[in-house]
Amino acid sequence: MAITQYQLGSGFDAHSTADDVLRGIQLSGNNVLITGGYSGLGLEATKALVRAGAHVTVPARRPAAAREALRGVVRTEVHELDLADLESVHAFSDRFLETGRTLDIIINNAGVMAYPDKLIGPGWEAHLAINHLGHFALINRLYPALAPTGARVVSVASSGHFLSDIRWDDLHFRHGYDHWLAYGQSKTANALFAVGLNALGAASGVHAFAVHPGSILTPLQRRIPQQAQVAQGWITRDGRHADGFKTPAQGAATAVWAATSPLLDEHGGAYCQNCDIAEPATTDDMLIGGVKPWAIDPESASRLWDLSSNLTGVNHFS
Repeated sequence: MAITQYQLGSGFDAHSTADDVLRGIQLSGNNVLITGGYSGLGLEATKALVRAGAHVTVPARRPAAAREALRGVVRTEVHELDLADLESVHAFSDRFLETGRTLDIIINNAGVMAYPDKLIGPGWEAHLAINHLGHFALINRLYPALAPTGARVVSVASSGHFLSDIRWDDLHFRHGYDHWLAYGQSKTANALFAVGLNALGAASGVHAFAVHPGSILTPLQRRIPQQAQVAQGWITRDGRHADGFKTPAQGAATAVWAATSPLLDEHGGAYCQNCDIAEPATTDDMLIGGVKPWAIDPESASRLWDLSSNLTGVNHFS
């Protein structure tokens, strides 16, 4: 089924914060899981969802750092999870499923940019492995815990998907490596994962979305030298954010909106930005955003799902 991308008139915009989009929404009794929910946009989303009444589970590669970041934030719990390690994904999922709890919302927020290692694990390109394949395995393993009355899964993608479609013939960059193209491919994969999961899960009440949070400076960019950030136009020479960049609270808003807005009940699989469904991209300007056709193509989503299942050995729907 084709994904229709058109704005709904949500009443929010690029300046809205996570608290803004949750105003009037009561999440008491809701269980939420946010990967990387202790840093950057993930931390802002965690705090906002807790303020709305939710209980938030935060899987983290650095659990001690996560607990410190969440000190004093009520209704949160931290567990160890390394998305680069499938054994860690399986172990965390098994522990969670043993609790018998359900999940109303999952936000696939954790990710890497400009990762220093080209290949990890069984020879997978690192950005694709961490940003996509780890989350693919996690959601498939946790699927039995998704609330039977309906759950939402939100993947934090990026306008970085403009940089690359899926490289079907060279997924792991065996021939020539560019970390920006690798990052772009992983963000396209995040968007296609939402399309694929929604197609498979909608009949059982599970809806999936991908979001572009906007341009925000967070720890995601920590591996990129300041000079390179200046060259990219992200910061000025004196270290200030460039015009058009959001605050972390604004950057977290679209993921939180996609996870909770009743306006999206009939729009599963959509790619969102600025707290609304994104329009098709008409330029290559990533600051303007929108969504490229290759990131919402149902046939590509199905193909990527099968490929990801073969790589990870996990597929709840098989």
